[in-house]
Amino acid sequence: MTLDRSRHPCFEASARHRWARVHLPVAPRCNMQCNFCDRRFDCLNESRPGVTSTVLTPPQALEYLKRVQEKIPDLAVVGIAGPGDPFANAAETLETIRLVREHDPSLLTCVATNGLQVGPHIDELARLEVSHVTVTVNAVDPEIGRKVYAWLRDGTHVLRGAEAARLLLDRQIEGIRALKERGVTVKVNTIVIPGINDSHVAEIARTVAGLGADVLNCMAMCPVAGTPFEGLGEPSGACIAQVRREAAHFLPQMSHCTRCRADAVGKLGEEMSRDVLACLRACAAGPGRERPYVAAASAEGVLVNLHLGEADHFLILNAQGRQVATRPAPPAGHGARRWQDLAALLADCRALLVSGVGEGPKEALARAGIQVYLTEGLVADAVEAVFRGAAVPPPRRVYRCGEVCSGQGTGCG
Repeated sequence: MTLDRSRHPCFEASARHRWARVHLPVAPRCNMQCNFCDRRFDCLNESRPGVTSTVLTPPQALEYLKRVQEKIPDLAVVGIAGPGDPFANAAETLETIRLVREHDPSLLTCVATNGLQVGPHIDELARLEVSHVTVTVNAVDPEIGRKVYAWLRDGTHVLRGAEAARLLLDRQIEGIRALKERGVTVKVNTIVIPGINDSHVAEIARTVAGLGADVLNCMAMCPVAGTPFEGLGEPSGACIAQVRREAAHFLPQMSHCTRCRADAVGKLGEEMSRDVLACLRACAAGPGRERPYVAAASAEGVLVNLHLGEADHFLILNAQGRQVATRPAPPAGHGARRWQDLAALLADCRALLVSGVGEGPKEALARAGIQVYLTEGLVADAVEAVFRGAAVPPPRRVYRCGEVCSGQGTGCG
């Protein structure tokens, strides 16, 4: 089937009043921390990337899509844009796209990514006929990039500063070039940050145009409380207009962006109706593998024997006690944001097993629906108890915050 790419409202301004899109929030984890970003869940009062009312599993996402199609007959596009990065959640992202493609081959599919981990999945994206990819590029100079990004995680390695910015740029260049070689339409998003990269956008446009990018979207940074850039303020309309004029020498400009949430639905600029929101939450609460895993903090993979602050990774286990994944813990520091990131990392887990934990992270995880159990002994025994609804044996000694780690439950680790 030949897909009609002209129906994508983000890439084609003429389509915005005719065709609708839906974002499926199946990608909670992120592989980097930008200094303007604070990913949140169940927040209805913010309209910006990184925010969603809930997170869905791929089967839940398919059920939600079917219900949305019943309510919005002019739906043309299915996108995955977080609330983290699609390729920090590659299995969930690709499975969702497969389900969508099998359900309705006429739908356009797209993803929005920072580009750090898109490379290994480009052939699969092409096979699944993903027609549009957005890559966010905020700097093509590592010295500017180091001001934008707090850290990034590449596998088990956490990088910071210019080293992190340089690696990200290399991956973005490779990714955009490879996507264009496979016929994918590529939009580049650039967050315009006053005093950081606002005089650098034309150079970004020149660089990505040389890679074959199709369009540039200059987005005004939305100041978010609690982030390093909260005090910079939003760039003025005149600033954005000037940046777009300069960048237009190299690439066509998207000027109708509405800074969509990770669970956006409908035509651009429309708010989610109460009816659709109820569908989203019903699908999240319904069947479809709701929280099928348990996470455990273990030094060697057999015993629960680490305080939360000590753990640099978590085992992810299913109801049969089999390990299905290992996920790196969010880097130490960043205060309460570390526990928000951990809740996103473990969004598909019903429980976390640790030998000790502070009240701060315990409460943060509980708010995200993750029960924290203090225990010691065999991981398999504790996992079995969680899934049976039985009592999980407490540890022989309950550590007070600060005895094992040096902090007070604020992310110091």
